[in-house]
Amino acid sequence: MSFYDEALSIPFSDMTERVMKKTARDVEAALARDDDSRDLDDFAALISPAARPFLMQIAQKSFTLTRRRFGSVINMYLPLYLTNLCSNDCSYCGFSSKNKIERKCLTPEETDAECRKMHEMGYENFLLVSGEHKDYGIDYFAEMMPIVRKYASFIQFEVQPLQTEDYTRLRSLGLDAVCVYQETYNPEMYKLVHRHGMKKNMRFRMETPERVGEAGVEKVGLGALLGLSEWHADSMFVAMHAKFMRKHYWNTKVAISFPRLRPACGGFEPGYPLSDRDLIQLMCAFRLFDPELELTISTRERPAFRDAVVPMAITAISAGSSVQPGGYVERNDDLAQWKINDSRPVEEVCAALKRHGLDLVWRDTRVRA
Repeated sequence: MSFYDEALSIPFSDMTERVMKKTARDVEAALARDDDSRDLDDFAALISPAARPFLMQIAQKSFTLTRRRFGSVINMYLPLYLTNLCSNDCSYCGFSSKNKIERKCLTPEETDAECRKMHEMGYENFLLVSGEHKDYGIDYFAEMMPIVRKYASFIQFEVQPLQTEDYTRLRSLGLDAVCVYQETYNPEMYKLVHRHGMKKNMRFRMETPERVGEAGVEKVGLGALLGLSEWHADSMFVAMHAKFMRKHYWNTKVAISFPRLRPACGGFEPGYPLSDRDLIQLMCAFRLFDPELELTISTRERPAFRDAVVPMAITAISAGSSVQPGGYVERNDDLAQWKINDSRPVEEVCAALKRHGLDLVWRDTRVRA
Protein backbone atom coordinates (compact mmCIF):
# COMPACT_ATOMS: atom_id res chain seq x y z
CA MET A 1 0.00 0.00 0.00
CA SER A 2 1.38 3.39 -0.99
CA PHE A 3 1.34 6.38 1.32
CA TYR A 4 -1.47 7.87 -0.77
CA ASP A 5 -3.73 4.95 0.18
CA GLU A 6 -2.68 5.18 3.82
CA ALA A 7 -3.21 8.93 4.01
CA LEU A 8 -6.58 9.02 2.26
CA SER A 9 -7.93 6.34 4.59
CA ILE A 10 -7.91 9.02 7.33
CA PRO A 11 -10.40 11.91 7.04
CA PHE A 12 -8.48 15.18 7.04
CA SER A 13 -10.73 16.71 9.70
CA ASP A 14 -10.02 13.75 12.00
CA MET A 15 -6.38 14.84 12.14
CA THR A 16 -7.35 18.32 13.25
CA GLU A 17 -9.60 16.87 15.94
CA ARG A 18 -6.83 14.55 17.08
CA VAL A 19 -4.55 17.54 17.70
CA MET A 20 -7.18 19.74 19.32
CA LYS A 21 -8.09 17.06 21.87
CA LYS A 22 -4.60 17.04 23.36
CA THR A 23 -4.22 18.29 26.92
CA ALA A 24 -1.41 19.71 29.03
CA ARG A 25 -0.91 16.23 30.50
CA ASP A 26 -0.39 14.84 26.98
CA VAL A 27 2.22 17.52 26.32
CA GLU A 28 4.07 16.72 29.55
CA ALA A 29 4.06 13.03 28.63
CA ALA A 30 5.46 13.79 25.16
CA LEU A 31 8.24 15.93 26.62
CA ALA A 32 9.13 13.20 29.14
CA ARG A 33 9.35 10.49 26.46
CA ASP A 34 12.75 9.13 25.39
CA ASP A 35 14.10 11.19 22.49
CA ASP A 36 14.06 8.28 20.03
CA SER A 37 10.61 6.96 20.92
CA ARG A 38 8.08 9.74 20.30
CA ASP A 39 5.17 8.74 18.10
CA LEU A 40 2.52 10.56 16.10
CA ASP A 41 0.37 11.08 19.20
CA ASP A 42 3.29 12.81 20.89
CA PHE A 43 3.77 14.99 17.83
CA ALA A 44 0.06 15.89 17.92
CA ALA A 45 0.44 16.99 21.52
CA LEU A 46 3.54 19.07 20.77
CA ILE A 47 1.86 21.06 17.96
CA SER A 48 -1.45 21.44 19.80
CA PRO A 49 -2.78 24.63 21.41
CA ALA A 50 -2.27 22.86 24.75
CA ALA A 51 1.50 23.00 24.12
CA ARG A 52 1.71 26.78 23.81
CA PRO A 53 2.56 27.32 27.51
CA PHE A 54 5.37 24.76 27.08
CA LEU A 55 7.01 26.48 24.09
CA MET A 56 10.16 27.43 25.99
CA GLN A 57 10.68 23.82 27.12
CA ILE A 58 9.99 22.51 23.62
CA ALA A 59 12.43 24.99 22.08
CA GLN A 60 15.16 24.23 24.63
CA LYS A 61 14.84 20.49 24.08
CA SER A 62 14.85 21.05 20.31
CA PHE A 63 18.05 23.08 20.57
CA THR A 64 19.73 20.35 22.62
CA LEU A 65 18.69 17.59 20.20
CA THR A 66 19.77 19.60 17.15
CA ARG A 67 23.21 20.32 18.57
CA ARG A 68 23.63 16.73 19.76
CA ARG A 69 22.80 15.28 16.33
CA PHE A 70 24.17 17.92 13.94
CA GLY A 71 26.72 19.75 16.07
CA SER A 72 27.17 23.40 15.18
CA VAL A 73 26.86 22.78 11.41
CA ILE A 74 24.41 24.70 9.21
CA ASN A 75 24.26 23.83 5.50
CA MET A 76 24.06 26.70 3.02
CA TYR A 77 22.07 26.18 -0.18
CA LEU A 78 20.84 28.41 -2.99
CA PRO A 79 17.92 27.95 -5.41
CA LEU A 80 18.52 28.08 -9.16
CA TYR A 81 15.29 28.79 -11.05
CA LEU A 82 15.56 27.22 -14.50
CA THR A 83 12.16 28.31 -15.85
CA ASN A 84 8.89 29.89 -14.76
CA LEU A 85 6.98 28.25 -17.60
CA CYS A 86 4.16 26.15 -16.18
CA SER A 87 1.13 24.34 -17.59
CA ASN A 88 -0.59 24.07 -14.20
CA ASP A 89 -3.18 26.52 -12.93
CA CYS A 90 -2.68 26.58 -9.14
CA SER A 91 -4.45 29.35 -7.26
CA TYR A 92 -1.60 30.00 -4.81
CA CYS A 93 1.38 30.14 -7.20
CA GLY A 94 2.84 33.12 -9.02
CA PHE A 95 3.89 30.81 -11.88
CA SER A 96 0.30 29.66 -12.53
CA SER A 97 -0.47 29.38 -16.26
CA LYS A 98 -3.42 31.71 -15.71
CA ASN A 99 -1.23 34.60 -14.52
CA LYS A 100 -0.17 37.06 -17.20
CA ILE A 101 3.52 37.29 -16.33
CA GLU A 102 6.69 37.35 -18.39
CA ARG A 103 7.95 33.80 -19.02
CA LYS A 104 11.53 32.64 -19.37
CA CYS A 105 13.49 29.41 -19.69
CA LEU A 106 17.25 29.43 -19.21
CA THR A 107 19.42 28.37 -22.11
CA PRO A 108 22.56 26.31 -21.41
CA GLU A 109 24.61 29.51 -21.67
CA GLU A 110 22.35 31.34 -19.22
CA THR A 111 22.40 28.40 -16.82
CA ASP A 112 26.20 28.44 -16.89
CA ALA A 113 26.23 32.17 -16.14
CA GLU A 114 23.80 31.75 -13.23
CA CYS A 115 25.83 28.87 -11.79
CA ARG A 116 29.03 30.89 -12.05
CA LYS A 117 27.44 33.74 -10.11
CA MET A 118 26.16 31.35 -7.45
CA HIS A 119 29.58 29.78 -7.12
CA GLU A 120 31.16 33.21 -6.77
CA MET A 121 28.79 33.79 -3.84
CA GLY A 122 30.39 30.77 -2.16
CA TYR A 123 27.71 28.16 -2.87
CA GLU A 124 28.17 24.57 -4.02
CA ASN A 125 24.77 23.27 -2.84
CA PHE A 126 22.28 24.11 -5.60
CA LEU A 127 18.51 23.59 -5.55
CA LEU A 128 17.18 23.48 -9.14
CA VAL A 129 13.60 24.77 -9.42
CA SER A 130 11.14 24.90 -12.32
CA GLY A 131 7.48 25.02 -13.20
CA GLU A 132 5.83 22.03 -14.88
CA HIS A 133 5.82 22.20 -18.67
CA LYS A 134 5.82 19.43 -21.27
CA ASP A 135 8.58 21.06 -23.33
CA TYR A 136 10.95 21.38 -20.36
CA GLY A 137 10.99 18.02 -18.61
CA ILE A 138 13.47 15.20 -18.11
CA ASP A 139 15.49 15.80 -21.30
CA TYR A 140 15.90 19.50 -20.46
CA PHE A 141 16.94 18.68 -16.88
CA ALA A 142 19.42 16.09 -18.13
CA GLU A 143 20.91 18.67 -20.49
CA MET A 144 21.42 21.13 -17.61
CA MET A 145 23.00 18.64 -15.20
CA PRO A 146 26.55 18.58 -16.64
CA ILE A 147 26.57 22.38 -16.60
CA VAL A 148 25.46 22.54 -12.99
CA ARG A 149 27.90 19.80 -11.95
CA LYS A 150 30.81 22.04 -12.98
CA TYR A 151 29.95 24.33 -10.08
CA ALA A 152 27.95 22.29 -7.54
CA SER A 153 29.04 19.48 -5.23
CA PHE A 154 25.45 18.77 -4.13
CA ILE A 155 22.44 19.04 -6.47
CA GLN A 156 18.82 19.07 -5.37
CA PHE A 157 15.73 19.20 -7.57
CA GLU A 158 12.40 20.87 -6.87
CA VAL A 159 10.69 20.35 -10.20
CA GLN A 160 7.65 18.52 -11.55
CA PRO A 161 7.08 14.93 -10.33
CA LEU A 162 8.93 12.43 -12.52
CA GLN A 163 8.92 8.69 -13.09
CA THR A 164 11.28 6.34 -11.26
CA GLU A 165 13.39 5.83 -14.39
CA ASP A 166 13.76 9.60 -14.75
CA TYR A 167 15.09 9.93 -11.21
CA THR A 168 17.43 7.00 -11.89
CA ARG A 169 18.72 8.77 -14.99
CA LEU A 170 19.24 12.04 -13.12
CA ARG A 171 20.93 10.22 -10.26
CA SER A 172 23.45 8.82 -12.73
CA LEU A 173 24.15 12.43 -13.77
CA GLY A 174 24.74 13.60 -10.20
CA LEU A 175 21.34 14.17 -8.59
CA ASP A 176 21.60 14.02 -4.78
CA ALA A 177 18.18 15.06 -3.47
CA VAL A 178 14.59 15.77 -4.52
CA CYS A 179 12.20 18.17 -2.77
CA VAL A 180 8.50 17.59 -3.45
CA TYR A 181 5.94 19.48 -1.39
CA GLN A 182 2.55 17.84 -1.32
CA GLU A 183 1.06 21.36 -1.00
CA THR A 184 -1.85 19.96 1.07
CA TYR A 185 -2.93 16.49 2.14
CA ASN A 186 -6.56 17.63 2.22
CA PRO A 187 -8.13 16.03 -0.90
CA GLU A 188 -10.97 18.56 -1.09
CA MET A 189 -8.63 21.56 -0.86
CA TYR A 190 -6.14 19.90 -3.21
CA LYS A 191 -8.85 19.59 -5.87
CA LEU A 192 -10.02 23.16 -5.29
CA VAL A 193 -6.64 24.90 -5.64
CA HIS A 194 -5.26 22.77 -8.50
CA ARG A 195 -7.58 23.86 -11.25
CA HIS A 196 -5.82 22.60 -14.37
CA GLY A 197 -2.79 20.59 -15.41
CA MET A 198 -0.90 17.45 -14.38
CA LYS A 199 -0.73 18.61 -10.79
CA LYS A 200 -4.43 17.80 -10.42
CA ASN A 201 -3.38 14.15 -10.08
CA MET A 202 -3.00 13.98 -6.28
CA ARG A 203 -1.97 10.32 -6.21
CA PHE A 204 0.87 10.82 -8.69
CA ARG A 205 2.25 13.73 -6.69
CA MET A 206 1.92 12.07 -3.28
CA GLU A 207 3.66 8.91 -4.49
CA THR A 208 6.62 10.89 -5.87
CA PRO A 209 8.79 10.41 -2.74
CA GLU A 210 8.37 6.65 -3.13
CA ARG A 211 9.64 6.83 -6.71
CA VAL A 212 12.56 8.91 -5.47
CA GLY A 213 13.33 6.21 -2.90
CA GLU A 214 12.98 3.44 -5.49
CA ALA A 215 15.54 5.26 -7.65
CA GLY A 216 18.01 5.26 -4.77
CA VAL A 217 18.29 9.04 -4.49
CA GLU A 218 20.13 10.00 -1.32
CA LYS A 219 17.60 12.43 0.17
CA VAL A 220 13.96 13.43 -0.24
CA GLY A 221 12.42 16.66 1.03
CA LEU A 222 8.79 16.76 2.20
CA GLY A 223 6.47 19.54 3.27
CA ALA A 224 3.07 21.19 3.02
CA LEU A 225 2.37 24.76 1.96
CA LEU A 226 1.56 26.12 5.38
CA GLY A 227 -1.59 28.19 5.30
CA LEU A 228 -3.16 26.49 2.28
CA SER A 229 -5.32 24.24 4.46
CA GLU A 230 -5.72 23.62 8.21
CA TRP A 231 -2.05 23.50 9.17
CA HIS A 232 -2.20 21.20 12.21
CA ALA A 233 -3.72 18.43 10.08
CA ASP A 234 -1.36 19.02 7.15
CA SER A 235 1.61 18.87 9.54
CA MET A 236 0.36 15.60 10.99
CA PHE A 237 0.28 14.10 7.50
CA VAL A 238 3.80 15.41 6.79
CA ALA A 239 4.98 13.67 9.98
CA MET A 240 3.22 10.46 8.89
CA HIS A 241 4.79 10.75 5.44
CA ALA A 242 8.27 11.17 6.93
CA LYS A 243 7.74 8.10 9.11
CA PHE A 244 6.52 6.10 6.10
CA MET A 245 9.60 7.03 4.06
CA ARG A 246 11.97 6.24 6.93
CA LYS A 247 10.37 2.80 7.32
CA HIS A 248 10.15 1.76 3.67
CA TYR A 249 13.12 3.62 2.12
CA TRP A 250 15.59 3.69 4.96
CA ASN A 251 18.56 4.41 2.66
CA THR A 252 16.98 7.73 1.67
CA LYS A 253 17.35 10.56 4.18
CA VAL A 254 14.31 12.71 4.91
CA ALA A 255 14.22 16.50 5.13
CA ILE A 256 11.29 18.73 6.06
CA SER A 257 10.75 22.27 4.81
CA PHE A 258 8.35 24.86 6.18
CA PRO A 259 7.13 27.04 3.27
CA ARG A 260 4.71 29.52 4.83
CA LEU A 261 2.42 30.85 2.12
CA ARG A 262 2.50 34.51 1.20
CA PRO A 263 0.16 36.53 -1.05
CA ALA A 264 0.88 35.70 -4.71
CA CYS A 265 0.24 37.09 -8.16
CA GLY A 266 -3.41 36.46 -9.06
CA GLY A 267 -4.83 37.71 -5.77
CA PHE A 268 -4.18 34.66 -3.61
CA GLU A 269 -4.32 35.12 0.17
CA PRO A 270 -3.57 32.19 2.56
CA GLY A 271 -6.75 31.10 4.32
CA TYR A 272 -5.12 29.42 7.34
CA PRO A 273 -2.26 31.72 8.41
CA LEU A 274 0.33 30.71 11.01
CA SER A 275 1.81 33.14 13.51
CA ASP A 276 5.56 33.23 14.12
CA ARG A 277 4.95 31.48 17.42
CA ASP A 278 2.97 28.72 15.68
CA LEU A 279 5.77 28.14 13.20
CA ILE A 280 8.48 28.00 15.88
CA GLN A 281 6.39 25.48 17.82
CA LEU A 282 5.91 23.38 14.67
CA MET A 283 9.60 23.36 13.73
CA CYS A 284 10.71 22.39 17.22
CA ALA A 285 8.00 19.72 17.44
CA PHE A 286 9.39 18.08 14.30
CA ARG A 287 12.85 18.01 15.89
CA LEU A 288 11.46 16.26 18.98
CA PHE A 289 9.40 13.90 16.81
CA ASP A 290 12.46 12.71 14.89
CA PRO A 291 15.93 13.99 15.86
CA GLU A 292 17.39 12.66 12.58
CA LEU A 293 15.28 14.88 10.31
CA GLU A 294 16.99 17.63 8.36
CA LEU A 295 14.96 20.84 8.71
CA THR A 296 15.11 23.69 6.21
CA ILE A 297 14.04 27.34 6.23
CA SER A 298 13.99 29.64 3.19
CA THR A 299 14.04 33.37 2.52
CA ARG A 300 10.24 33.44 2.69
CA GLU A 301 10.69 34.37 6.35
CA ARG A 302 11.75 37.71 7.87
CA PRO A 303 15.38 38.25 8.94
CA ALA A 304 14.64 38.52 12.68
CA PHE A 305 12.53 35.36 12.61
CA ARG A 306 15.18 33.37 10.76
CA ASP A 307 17.95 34.55 13.07
CA ALA A 308 15.89 33.46 16.09
CA VAL A 309 14.69 30.05 14.90
CA VAL A 310 17.77 28.68 13.10
CA PRO A 311 19.72 27.75 16.26
CA MET A 312 16.67 26.01 17.74
CA ALA A 313 16.05 23.41 15.04
CA ILE A 314 17.24 24.25 11.50
CA THR A 315 19.99 22.40 9.60
CA ALA A 316 19.85 24.12 6.19
CA ILE A 317 19.25 27.71 5.14
CA SER A 318 19.40 29.83 1.99
CA ALA A 319 20.66 33.40 1.77
CA GLY A 320 20.96 35.88 -1.09
CA SER A 321 18.32 33.90 -2.98
CA SER A 322 16.72 34.71 -6.32
CA VAL A 323 13.29 33.18 -7.06
CA GLN A 324 13.27 33.95 -10.77
CA PRO A 325 15.06 32.45 -13.78
CA GLY A 326 18.19 34.44 -14.55
CA GLY A 327 17.94 36.49 -11.35
CA TYR A 328 21.56 36.20 -10.22
CA VAL A 329 22.92 37.71 -13.42
CA GLU A 330 20.13 40.22 -14.02
CA ARG A 331 17.27 40.75 -11.57
CA ASN A 332 13.75 41.06 -12.99
CA ASP A 333 11.01 40.96 -10.34
CA ASP A 334 8.35 40.39 -13.01
CA LEU A 335 9.68 36.82 -13.32
CA ALA A 336 9.60 35.99 -9.58
CA GLN A 337 7.50 33.18 -8.06
CA TRP A 338 6.98 34.82 -4.66
CA LYS A 339 8.24 37.73 -2.60
CA ILE A 340 11.48 37.27 -0.68
CA ASN A 341 11.26 38.48 2.92
CA ASP A 342 14.93 38.14 3.84
CA SER A 343 16.79 40.07 1.16
CA ARG A 344 19.96 40.63 3.21
CA PRO A 345 23.30 40.08 1.46
CA VAL A 346 24.84 36.67 2.03
CA GLU A 347 27.60 38.18 4.17
CA GLU A 348 25.09 39.72 6.58
CA VAL A 349 23.19 36.45 7.03
CA CYS A 350 26.44 34.56 7.56
CA ALA A 351 27.54 37.05 10.23
CA ALA A 352 24.25 36.55 12.07
CA LEU A 353 24.64 32.76 11.96
CA LYS A 354 28.22 32.94 13.21
CA ARG A 355 27.14 35.08 16.15
CA HIS A 356 25.10 32.04 17.22
CA GLY A 357 28.24 29.90 17.08
CA LEU A 358 27.23 28.07 13.91
CA ASP A 359 29.71 26.67 11.40
CA LEU A 360 28.67 27.28 7.79
CA VAL A 361 29.07 24.42 5.31
CA TRP A 362 29.06 25.38 1.63
CA ARG A 363 30.09 22.18 -0.11
CA ASP A 364 29.52 18.46 0.01
CA THR A 365 32.64 16.58 1.05
CA ARG A 366 31.56 13.04 0.14
CA VAL A 367 33.70 10.91 -2.14
CA ARG A 368 31.44 9.97 -5.04
CA ALA A 369 31.54 6.46 -6.43
